[in-house]
Amino acid sequence: MANPAQSDLSCADLFEEAENEPANRSANATFGDVLAERLSRRDLVKGILATTAVAAAVSPSALLTACSEAPLTTPQFNFTEVVAGESDRHYVAEGYSADVLIRWGDKVLVDAPEFDVNNLTAAAQAQQFGYNNDFLGFLPLAGRADHGLLVINHEYTSEELMFPGIDPSDKKSKRFAEMSPERVAVEMMAHGGSVIEVKREGDTWSVVEDSPYARRITAETEIEFTGPAAGHEKMRTSADPDGRKVRGMINNCSGAVTPWGTWLSCEENFNGYFSNKNAARKSADAASLQRYGAPAEWYAWARFHDRFDIGKEPNEIHRFGWVVEIDPLDPNSTPKKRTALGRYKHEGAGNIVNRDGRFVIYQGDDQRFEYIYRFVTKGKVDEARREGNKDLLDEGTLYVARFNPDGSGVWLPLVFGEGPLTPASGFSDQGDVLINTRFAADLVGATKMDRPEDIKANPVNGKVYCMLTNNTKRQPVATDAANPRPFNKFGHIVEITPDGGDHAAPTFRWEILVQCGDPKLAEVGATFNPATSANGWFANPDNCVVDAEGRLWVATDGNSGKKTGRADGLWGLETEGKARGTGRLFFRCPIGAEMCGPCVTPDTQTFFVAVQHPGAGEKGVVSTFKRPRTRWPDFKWDMPPRPSVVAITKKGGGKIGV
Repeated sequence: MANPAQSDLSCADLFEEAENEPANRSANATFGDVLAERLSRRDLVKGILATTAVAAAVSPSALLTACSEAPLTTPQFNFTEVVAGESDRHYVAEGYSADVLIRWGDKVLVDAPEFDVNNLTAAAQAQQFGYNNDFLGFLPLAGRADHGLLVINHEYTSEELMFPGIDPSDKKSKRFAEMSPERVAVEMMAHGGSVIEVKREGDTWSVVEDSPYARRITAETEIEFTGPAAGHEKMRTSADPDGRKVRGMINNCSGAVTPWGTWLSCEENFNGYFSNKNAARKSADAASLQRYGAPAEWYAWARFHDRFDIGKEPNEIHRFGWVVEIDPLDPNSTPKKRTALGRYKHEGAGNIVNRDGRFVIYQGDDQRFEYIYRFVTKGKVDEARREGNKDLLDEGTLYVARFNPDGSGVWLPLVFGEGPLTPASGFSDQGDVLINTRFAADLVGATKMDRPEDIKANPVNGKVYCMLTNNTKRQPVATDAANPRPFNKFGHIVEITPDGGDHAAPTFRWEILVQCGDPKLAEVGATFNPATSANGWFANPDNCVVDAEGRLWVATDGNSGKKTGRADGLWGLETEGKARGTGRLFFRCPIGAEMCGPCVTPDTQTFFVAVQHPGAGEKGVVSTFKRPRTRWPDFKWDMPPRPSVVAITKKGGGKIGV
């Protein structure tokens, strides 16, 4: 894995390649194995899906009907679709406005200086909006849907688009040569998250500039560990001999908000920030480092900060890869890494209050052949007192999913002393199980999935939707009549139904909602509903959101460029009745951008979306600070592209998509 400055790939492509490199060498069944066995049993496909070509000829509606016997329903999405394609601008459905709310470098704190892209400093960036905005969460103030706090993750930095003089195609450039201590400091301040206060007047949203809630969290912000791994010997460093505090959160991808008004920010590809492969190979934790793909050495941080050098601080890496709980209502509060939820490459934290009052969080580990998890709290949500939930996430049980061929599934507990999770397998206590969650999941027999990303629970119908982005490592020898896609480039969506409507139940049922890609191409094997237009199909589902109407919206990452000839964007996807599996394109990103963080206000009248890494290059296509593929959203000759949050409203008011 190379640093962005030393490869013809953009940062976004490097993350894609990293997620494409499996670190799971266990013998556990893959989801493809399970799916093939399940479908081979179904009467529907007996004698029909004998070859890839014949499989592609079978009506997707027949496959969908076999998975759902729901009655006919009226399609829930009512808007004129955007035309799929690729250009330097964004597009939204007719009758809607899509306005940039905040951009990289804009003020967050009231005393922040004006953005000067040619003179970036860490001090300024620490007060300004960070880079590559991902998850978005809206928290109403005083119960109002037109006034609230927007919480935003800043996942990573794209050096070639942030700083002049970095050319990913320059093979003669010495590794990290362009990265000075000050540039690295800017990067560290551009990570983390932002809290901004936003307000709507008419159809227009704006940032409240003097908000008392405004906050920046960076790679240097003090954060506390809580839960079973707090204070563990593997969490102790020279700077923190007690193992209870850490500086910063990094690579925070998706997330969630809780019913008591906190923000769950999820650390994902933390392995890319650590260096010293020689030390890693000799380390007592070599197996654990390999299982987490570390050190990947994407950034130059270890050159200037010893804590990112595994040879100098071997335990620092254990202090990343967690879910961070933050209180946006108190800008002076200390964020907390909730270790009970496990350590891996967290994508999101889709949640729901179970019918017995316990809080349930669904999570994906975003790498190919990794797993889907669920956390169930021991205590119940205190609906009367917000402060009664402050430590709710520190006690509970973490589970990992096993999908069975008959359409059933089991949640396998990851509890020290149960099953194989004992000292005989190398675990010393529950903290050890959570620090090495991937090893624990391997041992209990979880199902290896095709890169699990965002997962959301639908409070209207009780189902759970899991975005599986792709798996290009699936080999041709693993294909069969029911799973005809080797080197799966396009991904699919799994729908989980908890048994008895109980999200804490030990078992569940599962179905494939849709296999993604262009349904016109027989070799792709997509299963969108035939009612889906040429604009309505998509590939590489990543983030998602369920709105107050119970409708599923899907954002994509990797749908663009050479794979599909169209940009990433936001699609409405029908989940019920004979319209099930029908996609409709609502918003289209500018070229090179990924669609992140779709977030809907409680009244369904505003959509906030995050446009990440606009103008990013792809394999064979270089994009740099001085020669970007687009200059969105400013379109000024002296300004590079800037990741931004966009607010979407219906012209004249009203609910989105109705």
